[in-house]
Amino acid sequence: MKPTLFLLAAGMGSRYGGLKQLDTLGPHGETIMDYSIYDAIKAGFGKIVWVIRKDFEEQFRAQVLAKYEGHVPCELCFQSIDSLPEGFTCPPERTKPWGTNHAVMMGKDIIKEPFAVLNCDDFYDRDAFQVMGRFLSELPEGSTGKYAMVGFRVDNTLTDHGAVSRGVCENDEKTHLLTSVVERTKIARHDGVVQYLDENEEWVSIPDTTPVSMNFWGFTPDYFQHSEEYFKTFLSDPKNMANPKSEFFIPLMVDHLIRQGKATCEVLDTTSKWFGVTYPEDRPGVVEKFAQLHAQGQYPDKMF
Repeated sequence: MKPTLFLLAAGMGSRYGGLKQLDTLGPHGETIMDYSIYDAIKAGFGKIVWVIRKDFEEQFRAQVLAKYEGHVPCELCFQSIDSLPEGFTCPPERTKPWGTNHAVMMGKDIIKEPFAVLNCDDFYDRDAFQVMGRFLSELPEGSTGKYAMVGFRVDNTLTDHGAVSRGVCENDEKTHLLTSVVERTKIARHDGVVQYLDENEEWVSIPDTTPVSMNFWGFTPDYFQHSEEYFKTFLSDPKNMANPKSEFFIPLMVDHLIRQGKATCEVLDTTSKWFGVTYPEDRPGVVEKFAQLHAQGQYPDKMF
């Protein structure tokens, strides 16, 4: 069975100031997700699913889904801050979505096969799709608890224009299995050294080669049930309900399952280098990089 590509597109890109998912950055009007979907199809993915906001549906169907008709099966699901387990109510002051893993949970009724999760507004490069597609395709039928993550070196994932969020990872060098991943919401280079801001508001230095998650994960469908169970624990914590900015991150969920011995997560090595538009100042450089990729023949003038 071919794996599914699950694209997270429910955010507005607050730091960028616009809807990044529809920003045309390629030389022929391509969006970043065009490149992801093109590379995913080449890597053997058989279906594309997006999670979006319901109020964005009409525009998304007209501007996005229509483009891929005839190329690959496509489906939508929707994230809402009110989509909570029975017995829980969204605090009235809450306006921010519940985070990436909550978005993943919205796909449970659509996705029944191994699937990869990634952001719509990041360029991951072709090799990342190939290593993930190969991992998911080679899983024995009925596999559970066998997950994967594409690991990028942190120095290949930074922008010159501000701090970024990354899942900082530790993994076993022999087995390549992830042992820990912690979402760090502020990572930047200071005086030539990569650092992240920790829970005590102190900057911690890490090597340039530290593996980080760029939110490119591979899961089997049992992940949905695990997520539903742990989300109840997350919501039962008073500080998470009281904080209008608390988020249920994918790294939080994966880290929990690893620590509980319920799953393993292989860190997949890749030659790919990430780039994306985190800040408006990033845009010109991204446009130039896509132009170079087309000029080198890595992508055709018409992908879809």
